[in-house]
Amino acid sequence: MKKIGIIGAGNMGGAIAQALSSENDWQVSIFDPDSAKTESLHGCRLATSMEELVQSEDLLLLAVKPQVLPSLYPILRKAGSGQKRWISIAAGVSLETLTENLGTEEVVRFMPNLAAQVRQSVTAVTPNLKASASLKERALQVAELFGSAFTLPEDQIAAFTGISGSAIAYVFQFFHALAMGGVAEGLPYPQALAIARETCLSAAALQKKEGANPVALATMVCSAGGTTIEGMKALANGGFDATVMAAVSASSAKFRLLEEKAKQNGKQC
Repeated sequence: MKKIGIIGAGNMGGAIAQALSSENDWQVSIFDPDSAKTESLHGCRLATSMEELVQSEDLLLLAVKPQVLPSLYPILRKAGSGQKRWISIAAGVSLETLTENLGTEEVVRFMPNLAAQVRQSVTAVTPNLKASASLKERALQVAELFGSAFTLPEDQIAAFTGISGSAIAYVFQFFHALAMGGVAEGLPYPQALAIARETCLSAAALQKKEGANPVALATMVCSAGGTTIEGMKALANGGFDATVMAAVSASSAKFRLLEEKAKQNGKQC
């Protein structure tokens, strides 16, 4: 039986807990000071305190907000006595900060996205280079239970955030924009939104199956003098590619700023 303790039962922590507890070979224990958040989680053992959870579990997942972590480090380090293995989903909190404050190199960072709630998260998995092979393997197993996982070095997490963690919101906005275009052309919004969503899913499925460059696939849809090329021209005139690239860069830059702030806060605790 594989075991894990989760500290924090917010949207992300709760989603991960539910995904893991639904697996027969996983035993999940969880603690959150707000008991209302844990009572709705089925199949999880509810720890009586954070200290009890840390003392009883070897592998622990930190699912609390980054600004909360500095106040928890002394408790976690004392209860863990440097013998625990840690996974953190706290955005912007570096491996250096985690390692220093938890007193161990057995640390892995996760950067999941909102789709963890439906077990379709795209998650960056970034282990401390000195972490054990067993922790790296187990962390990847955990991430893959609630979606797909990509092992990345820490200096690429900001870029990952720009095209996954934050970009899931861009996709939602794209759904809405497509649907509103459909409304302008006479479709009711709910129907237009459903069509837009399924079209995006069909495009993703085709690209995943074929593995082709997206530009090549787009070109296949464009016939000479046809409807699609007119739409593509409108996107180009509106700076579609440049705007999306700018959004990725803006999110990545903000992530780096938050990480630097978290690093300074971690050193002060």
